[in-house]
Amino acid sequence: MDLGIAGRWALVCAASKGLGLGCARALAREGVNVVIVARGADALAAAADELRALPGAAEVRSVAADITTADGRAAALAACPQVDILVNNAGGPPPGDFRDWEREQWLAAVEANMLTPIELIRATVDAMAARGYGRVVNITSSSVKAPIDILGLSNGARSGLTGFVAGVARTHLARNVTLNNLLPGAFDTDRLRGTLDASARKLQQPLDEVAARRRAAIPAGRFGTADEFGAACAFLCSVHAGYITGQNLLIDGGAYPGTF
Repeated sequence: MDLGIAGRWALVCAASKGLGLGCARALAREGVNVVIVARGADALAAAADELRALPGAAEVRSVAADITTADGRAAALAACPQVDILVNNAGGPPPGDFRDWEREQWLAAVEANMLTPIELIRATVDAMAARGYGRVVNITSSSVKAPIDILGLSNGARSGLTGFVAGVARTHLARNVTLNNLLPGAFDTDRLRGTLDASARKLQQPLDEVAARRRAAIPAGRFGTADEFGAACAFLCSVHAGYITGQNLLIDGGAYPGTF
């Protein structure tokens, strides 16, 4: 399927690895000009080289910056001639017991996983509407739908972003601008490995056993891949998804057992 987005410009945050890189790969394969942002310069440079080598890749730019800061957002936006596609993503806050978190940890989580996406949406959505095309995809978490006890910081901050998006997603739809959220379940990423390690330490059990139980609880019988996730992101960014907005697409291998 031709997604109809070749030549567009995309800003993809936290894209040096994991789900962000999976989204950038999927967009680059469609001929989208991609600006990727991450804090780690070495990993970012390697990711940019990988994207440039993909069949059909257009221009790839990289910005080593912290997207959760005003300076980082300014640098990222300056590198992208126009933002037709915005993929919001940031490293999740650490797992733990809510009793151990002070105000500073809560504020950092809200800054990274709620306020930063809102700031980037505010900086780009009106220009998208003026040009008559825009796609915003926020990478949140399955914990928005089914909270995970040790991910309280993430549960709270990402739920706040979800509520915000629900309120603004319809305001620019008549001008072909959509805002949607992707809710990843268990994907084979550094983030998952860190969560599993925290669970293993909490339970005082071997990591392999904890990981095996997690996989067994997923109807798919495995963890997801970044490329599977990226494909879903690319579709939401495509011309074919102009009638979809304000939605929370759960991608979790069937792990969530509910109807709604």
